Amino acid sequence: MSGSLPLRSLAWVWVLVAFATGLLSAGLWFHSERSWQAHLNRSELAGVLLYNSLLYHAPLPRGVTLGVLRSPESETAAVQGGQPVPPDVRGAVFSTNVSILDRPQPGGVGEDLRLVILSDNMRYAVSDLVAGQDSSPAAKLGKVTQLLARYCSRPRVFARIGAGQWRLVTGDAVWSCDAAPNDLRLPAVILALVALMLLLSQSAGIAARFESFARTLRQDRRFGAPDNYSSDGPAELRDIVDAVNGHLEKARTQLSKRAAVLSGVSHDLGTPATRLRLRAALISDQELRGKLEADIDSMTGMIESVLTYTRSEMSVEEPRQISLQALVEAVVADYQDLGRPVDLAAASMAPIQGGASLFSARAAQVNLTETRRILVTARPILLERALCNLIDNALKYGRRAHVSLEANSEMAVIEVEDEGSELDVAEIERVLAPFRRGANTGAIDGFGLGLTIVATVAEQHGGSLHYEMGQRGLRAQLEICRQ
Repeated sequence: MSGSLPLRSLAWVWVLVAFATGLLSAGLWFHSERSWQAHLNRSELAGVLLYNSLLYHAPLPRGVTLGVLRSPESETAAVQGGQPVPPDVRGAVFSTNVSILDRPQPGGVGEDLRLVILSDNMRYAVSDLVAGQDSSPAAKLGKVTQLLARYCSRPRVFARIGAGQWRLVTGDAVWSCDAAPNDLRLPAVILALVALMLLLSQSAGIAARFESFARTLRQDRRFGAPDNYSSDGPAELRDIVDAVNGHLEKARTQLSKRAAVLSGVSHDLGTPATRLRLRAALISDQELRGKLEADIDSMTGMIESVLTYTRSEMSVEEPRQISLQALVEAVVADYQDLGRPVDLAAASMAPIQGGASLFSARAAQVNLTETRRILVTARPILLERALCNLIDNALKYGRRAHVSLEANSEMAVIEVEDEGSELDVAEIERVLAPFRRGANTGAIDGFGLGLTIVATVAEQHGGSLHYEMGQRGLRAQLEICRQ
């Protein structure tokens, strides 16, 4: 159902289901409450009528009968705890004694009504109902019979008026389990809980589909988006997927056209640039010839930089798993072979946090005995180009470049710190935009796209590029995601 209906329709269906389930559960609950209350009221009324039948020979209530004990032992009551009781009490598991004294009439003496309630599994707390209540004896007996009905048992009830005979009171039709109504309160609660769980699972499933699609978009931002996305879910999610597919197709088309135009321009400018070089070589004025050749080099270099930036945006390189430590070491070694002042900080031994043991509540730490390998899934050519741009900037704006690498389970950070740079963090962040350069533009070669390419590469690897002030100078931090 969630895969074919829109969210608005699903919301209406869920509201109606919840409303109907709530009404049904509430109806079952209140029906059980009313049925039980009516059952208890009937039991209480039967006790009031039974009292009048025992003392005043009124008609017995419906469902209640009286029997006389015919055994010879019944003529002489046994004695238990100093009180006369019927002989069957001695074989019962639990017995409850109740004494109800009738109020004496004017000129007469009230008679004592004694009850003995035998049960195989419980003793009734009749003292809370009878003692201390300013009510009539009949009402007290009604509370006792109501208590019998409340606990849904099969008691054996014996009654005795004064010094008379013990009589067996049979009222299974009034206070036994068979007479009790069906208690639907627990099924009502279970029904409400099941309906709630179903609604929560449905809503959680819909939310999970949106979260899964968002997670897929974030992952594919790093590793290159596929041609088309697909997702099952409500109509709104499918509309979003279609819109994303259309947007990606349009973006890919625009990038392809941009790359084609730039490649064509670069190719077409190659021929006139070559002719300009040849014609400039014929100029006898060396100063003029040098200026023309510098302008030609600047023009062709700018075109190549734009092409490099466009290729990095298009992400044509396939990602693969590499050792980031090995890549950084190789780049630094290349600069050192050329005699450039670039050094790599030694990798520190990483302590591994352990868990608490049975013998110690403190978590232990273990140091690795060898240099760890930092494996990432990335585009190595783009990462190498980004690292080279950072090192080149450090060498341009400072005297040296200090490279270091740190990583945890989620992110890896390549740090490049220059030495003696006059730039601050605010100024270097301003030149992250394309074709923006620092204050010393005239003294340093470049086209203002190096840091823009680095920032783009960082975003494609799920990270970012930011700067901070280090101990020696300005420190660039290239973060990439490892997951």
